[in-house]
Amino acid sequence: MPLRVAVQMDPMDRINIAGDSTFAIMLGAQLRGHQLWHYEAGDLTFRDGKLRTPAHPVTVQRVAGNHFAFGEGVTLDLADDVDVVLMRQDPPFDLAYITATHLLERIQHQTLVVNDPAAVRNAPEKLFVLDYARFMPPTLITRRLEEAQAFHAEHGEVVVKPLHGNAGAAVFHVGRKDANLAALTELFGRIWREPFMVQAFLPDVAQGDKMIVLVDGKVAGAVNRLPKDGEIRSNLAVGGKAAPTQLTPREQEICEAMGPELARRGLLFVGIDVIGGYLTEINVTSPTGIVSIDTFNGSDTPALIWDAIEARLHSAHG
Repeated sequence: MPLRVAVQMDPMDRINIAGDSTFAIMLGAQLRGHQLWHYEAGDLTFRDGKLRTPAHPVTVQRVAGNHFAFGEGVTLDLADDVDVVLMRQDPPFDLAYITATHLLERIQHQTLVVNDPAAVRNAPEKLFVLDYARFMPPTLITRRLEEAQAFHAEHGEVVVKPLHGNAGAAVFHVGRKDANLAALTELFGRIWREPFMVQAFLPDVAQGDKMIVLVDGKVAGAVNRLPKDGEIRSNLAVGGKAAPTQLTPREQEICEAMGPELARRGLLFVGIDVIGGYLTEINVTSPTGIVSIDTFNGSDTPALIWDAIEARLHSAHG
């Protein structure tokens, strides 16, 4: 049965269709005959018990420079007028993002929101991962210079990164004799009120940072992201290169440990980062990578996502 789907995302004219996961999911929806609307998170309005937004009907096609067409704008009641909301705007995971999850949570009794907004709010990438600390590298979360210095002294080389950053932004490698840790701690303290994360440096990052995608708790595929020369960050957004890969037994173990919990929380589309067999992040806000995975594997991850969404709706309606 065709579904009515509202996609909460960034402006359509800014996306790179060659690798954008949301665009791929929209194409997959369209192939199934689902109706799509586009709106931005900042347009959400709650009044008199109703959550509404201005939106445009949208059709998409894989033609660079002509990849979407808007219909005449409408006002959507997200509880009554749609069956599914895809929450797909990019982070930062800030108070605006958190507020959007609170608003969308109010329509969950009528409309399926993917990923579940309360679960997204309670699972920030670098904190939710602590539930699986047994798979992680040595990790410190602090604002205190003394703690960071002691951790650095113990592990020699470390990586310092903001707790709610994304796309590899503000990730620093601090070497054994690097004297910049104090300055970095001061800088992070001035920019962000929350603690920051320090992790033992993993030399295996030179062989890649593997991103594994799980759909409704099951592995859909993986891609290895290789850092460019002179970089430790392998994020595709900062110049990393995608390469095909297979899961190791250790990575399978990680996925099997967390898969049922992801499904239980309504986190239908999740990406995890693994370096040298160590889990570093769980991405639930706006996971990416499915275009590369499907290109290398001949798979169809958007179809798996829509299968999972349709199964949830069927279960909810008995």
